[in-house]
Amino acid sequence: MSGSLTPRHREHLVHLASWMPFGRAAEVLERMLGVQVSATTARRLTEGAGATLEALQTGASCSDPEPEESCAAASPGEKALVVSADGAYVPLIKGEWAEVRTLAIGVVDPHPLAPDEEVQTRDWSYFSRLTDAATFADLAEVETRRRGVTRAERVAAVLDGAEWLQGFIDLHRADAVRILDFPHAAQRLGEVADLWSQAGQPLPAGWVQQQCHCLKYEGPDGVLERLRAMAPPDAVTEAFHEHLQYLEKRRALMDYPTSRQQGWPIGSGSVESANKRVLQARLNGAGMRWARPHVNPMLALRTAVCNDRWEESWCLVRRQERRHCLQQRQQRAEARLALLLSRLLLLWLRGRPQPPVPPGPRLPPAPPATLPGSCRPSAHHPWKRAILSSAKPRAKR
Repeated sequence: MSGSLTPRHREHLVHLASWMPFGRAAEVLERMLGVQVSATTARRLTEGAGATLEALQTGASCSDPEPEESCAAASPGEKALVVSADGAYVPLIKGEWAEVRTLAIGVVDPHPLAPDEEVQTRDWSYFSRLTDAATFADLAEVETRRRGVTRAERVAAVLDGAEWLQGFIDLHRADAVRILDFPHAAQRLGEVADLWSQAGQPLPAGWVQQQCHCLKYEGPDGVLERLRAMAPPDAVTEAFHEHLQYLEKRRALMDYPTSRQQGWPIGSGSVESANKRVLQARLNGAGMRWARPHVNPMLALRTAVCNDRWEESWCLVRRQERRHCLQQRQQRAEARLALLLSRLLLLWLRGRPQPPVPPGPRLPPAPPATLPGSCRPSAHHPWKRAILSSAKPRAKR
């Protein structure tokens, strides 16, 4: 527990430390409330609360989901949701870097779009973890279930070209409309133009902008056809075919005109903003290095504050801590009771009357040593016993 801090002071300290470095959070708490704590205490309490919240979220993701009928009756799903996921890196101690995966879920208000109008989204929420792709897909169910991804009428997934993202969508909403992030496709076209420049044969000015415009408003077929017709210089042939294969493999994900007509966004800027807001704003500060076990507790707190669900999350933490304290008290009481019972049993065993020892078998009476009526020894007198003869000396050789 927090020692001399009241529960309210502890909540304020952890809340502040979720936004700013631990030392600064301790300074702000002292300035605002006059409560003095050290940066070490701020770190210990914050990471402890984050670990509790992380464990609760992990347990919720591993629990059996409620039946679809009861879920739909309790909270109807949104009409249209957009899902996006991406990875960013966090600095660890000893100079290492590790990838943190982040999921972003938002609501889309579908409506006819003007030619240059962008889709508007709202109510974004996030989920982040430092783990591998398969485990992240399982843990993220706590957020996809809460946002009703499986109950929404329509879902679109705007993703980059990473393979693990396709498996993620297969798990949570296999029928989602899949869209390749438009900036990633445009980046590939820009890299093709850079290859020609490196080979000394620059493409016409404005070539990249023209291809991006065609890709966005006409679709991928014309762009891919023109790329296939290009004859790359020998020095960049291999790199050019790598970019071409990347785009051809994801042709079905680049039907941007249809996606815009259906009212879907074609860029994953939301999850990139989530990387900055959830991860980098708190964990990628100057000089920060994190131990791997402490990253996920901080991410659990960060998603709580960035999702505007701090009060709900803190109530869960406090309830779990009280439950843990009650369990510890019960365990100590049971241990004391067991010790008391063992002592009482020992005292009872010592004070109970001992059962009498049963007599041994009765031996027959020894025969008399003297003859009856006289002092003469009988045959049983000790004097009458044969005297053992001494051993004969061994013959000399």
